[in-house]
Amino acid sequence: MVDYLVAGLGLAGISFCETLEQQGKSFMVVSDQSQKASTVAGGLYNPVALKRFNLSWKAHEQLALLPQFYASLEEKLGVQLNCPLSVLRRFTSIEEQNQWFEASDKPDLEPLMSTSLIFNTNAAIEAKYSYGEVLRTGRVDTKLLQIGYRNYLLDRNLLRKESFDFNSLAFGEDHILYKNIKARYLVFALGYGLKQNPYFNCLPLNGSKGEYLMIKAPDLKETHIIKSSVFLIPQGNHVYRVGATYKREDKTNKPTPEAREELETKLRSFLKCDYEVVDQLA
Repeated sequence: MVDYLVAGLGLAGISFCETLEQQGKSFMVVSDQSQKASTVAGGLYNPVALKRFNLSWKAHEQLALLPQFYASLEEKLGVQLNCPLSVLRRFTSIEEQNQWFEASDKPDLEPLMSTSLIFNTNAAIEAKYSYGEVLRTGRVDTKLLQIGYRNYLLDRNLLRKESFDFNSLAFGEDHILYKNIKARYLVFALGYGLKQNPYFNCLPLNGSKGEYLMIKAPDLKETHIIKSSVFLIPQGNHVYRVGATYKREDKTNKPTPEAREELETKLRSFLKCDYEVVDQLA
């Protein structure tokens, strides 16, 4: 018997399994990779909500855990996952500059927001009102994390690549039985797959859909994450991730022409160099 059976292996499932392993708990995972949110996620960690300059939920607590957590995963998987990068918030007016400085005076935001204007030196970007720099930000390669962790579990026979079959689940007095797996506890980490879970589909999970563009722009040569009407996130080799949209009605995993048009319109409002769309993710 194992301590835990975990259904799902997105970011939440991986984080939970890694915590279990650190604490010496045994587990098995069942995952079919049907939920794509973690795979296509931008992987950006940013402690400040950049529309109204508010502190993100439990930002300080999460930032305290992040470096060592991902350093441990990098050592285990033999890959680089954490890429610290500055986030530059592009201002569109003097008023926004003033709002930034007002927010940066707050005690909980002061360690996270630079009080110096960052002047634009990139001719490929229009930013006449300069930038504000968010501190302690970066990007996690979520796709590489999922591939690496999945292979790590497969090598140790800790992962079954299959859809979770709720009809194969039985409950004992002090355990659950799933097919031939006996576990003390069952944890669902299925993301929006919660809607197909007969035990928890009553919970008020609305869900939303985000779409990104991947562009190639050799003349851009930007090494910072730029936040304007969209995020512009460097991926290396002149490739940048642009996004994201936010739709609450469409729950499919399919990219749409409407999202591409929306993202390109916002991108062209500040990007002044040529680019090529090389992929679209949903």
